[in-house]
Amino acid sequence: MIKTVITGIKPTGHPHIGNYFGAIKPAIEMSKKSDYACFYFIADYHSLTTTQGAKELTDLSYEVACTWLACGLDPSKVLLYKQSDIPEIFELSWILSNLAPKGLLNRAHAYKAMVEKNREDKVDDDFNVNMGLFCYPILMAADILIMNAEYVPVGLDQKQHVEIARDICNYFNKKYGETFVMPTAIIDRNVSTVLGTDGRKMSKSYNNEIPLFCDRTVLEKKIRGLKTDSSLPNEPKDTNSTIFEFYKLFATRQQVEIMQKKFEEGISWADAKSELFRVMDAYISPMREKYNYYMSHKDEVDSIISEGSKKARELAKLTITKVRNAIGVV
Repeated sequence: MIKTVITGIKPTGHPHIGNYFGAIKPAIEMSKKSDYACFYFIADYHSLTTTQGAKELTDLSYEVACTWLACGLDPSKVLLYKQSDIPEIFELSWILSNLAPKGLLNRAHAYKAMVEKNREDKVDDDFNVNMGLFCYPILMAADILIMNAEYVPVGLDQKQHVEIARDICNYFNKKYGETFVMPTAIIDRNVSTVLGTDGRKMSKSYNNEIPLFCDRTVLEKKIRGLKTDSSLPNEPKDTNSTIFEFYKLFATRQQVEIMQKKFEEGISWADAKSELFRVMDAYISPMREKYNYYMSHKDEVDSIISEGSKKARELAKLTITKVRNAIGVV
């Protein structure tokens, strides 16, 4: 039986290594399985909670689309579309807003984090909290339910949003009859947290990311700047280091075994960084070439997105018609 899968990426920053291994690569691999029907979208309206410059949003949306395509997404097997191209999502979001309890949204992590920060800063609880941030989980529920998605691949930090979508789905189905498919979160616990240049989780908010498709010279500079300990060149090195962790992501099993031996026997950090740059660049270069191609051929990207959005909207229209009939709007 074919399982429907949906996932989206917000265009809120340049895609980085952490995005690739944490979300993009697993999603691409999932799309290659014959028992999955995959819906991958650019969550451009979601990004308005933080990205509010017209040119920035347009540019970042193209970056997300080109990244998916460069990393191996096959538009003949995956519906790649923009959230903003499907107005039925926003109609459904309003309908669901009338069923979602405020108390449920009060417990959403992003809102709670803002409230806690405001309390620490001794300002009003809702200072700088816009309704987009507060209602974010409802729009995400609409993204999922409009396509009758059965599975939603997410990281642990997004698990709560799927749980809220399930709650809202349950509220609707109980009140109006079985209308929506109950979604289930897929959390790949084998996907390790990718560290940033400072040893913390790679994140735009920490400013410690390595852009996925930066120029080779920028990539090398980022690698040269990775923090290391003060061990001498001929002394054994700790394989728990950021350098070795990065190396394992990009190298083959045989390469990792050889590098581990070098770490145990003693290798200079400079040489280790050179080896890391070599395997990273070899891995990324083919994708970077495709990315640069698509970024300079945006008409092709527009065509792919337009076709995906057209098909996605056809499905969304079927769902919203069913919803309208259920609530009595005919």
